Amino acid sequence: MARTYPTIPASEFRRFVSVVRRLRKECPWDRKQTHRSLRDGLIEETYEVVHALDDNDIQELKKELGDLLLHIILQTTIAEQAHEFTLADVFRHIERKLIHRHPHVFGKTTVKTAQDVKRNWERLKLQEGRTSLLDGIPRSLPALQRAIRMQQRAARAGFDWEKRDQVWEKVREELEELRSAMEQGRKRQREEEFGDLLFALVNYARFIGVHPEDALRRTVEKFDRRFRYIERELRRSGKDIHASTLPEMDRLWNKAKKRRLR
Repeated sequence: MARTYPTIPASEFRRFVSVVRRLRKECPWDRKQTHRSLRDGLIEETYEVVHALDDNDIQELKKELGDLLLHIILQTTIAEQAHEFTLADVFRHIERKLIHRHPHVFGKTTVKTAQDVKRNWERLKLQEGRTSLLDGIPRSLPALQRAIRMQQRAARAGFDWEKRDQVWEKVREELEELRSAMEQGRKRQREEEFGDLLFALVNYARFIGVHPEDALRRTVEKFDRRFRYIERELRRSGKDIHASTLPEMDRLWNKAKKRRLR
């Protein structure tokens, strides 16, 4: 059975763009914004979308995608006012890129697997003028995310470990080098070796099917929930966390673990 989609909401989209353009014209805050001033907000809204995805909260996802769309339209409106590019230019560019990079859909190229699609995608990007497989990975990505993207790109070219055990040995090697750097006490070397260890761990995560950014984010959230539990329990007992002992906090931490505050 063919998949069907709702009618494209052209009138709703035009109305939304009109609202954003009016805000840009009449709202003092919106008028003063620039491409650069909206940068942090754009990043924050993107992570709000990720948060909704992590929570599998579809209603929140709907709202956050709207906030992200606002940033896209506002950025485009600023560009239109400065005669840099138009909304139509944005649409035309992404449409051309999608068609060009999916010749197995819009052309005669044949692929069998998702991996074939990825490899073909990388070849096409190089044909577009990029000089390295690593081009196009944003430098502003979180370091763990950027590391795994670089490793994935290199692996698609065949520059990769053959077995998982080899990667684990590399992790052990980097751990020993960090221990040695700690004994020598040189800060710059400690930082470098710690970075090498993290990079090796990202590689190992890739080999065991774990996304390091997602894994660390979930661990941070787990720590957040458990630590907040400690704070709540201490307040309930009339105690100040700053005056509490480590054994008291450890006891509550273990209690939080047993309550499965994961």
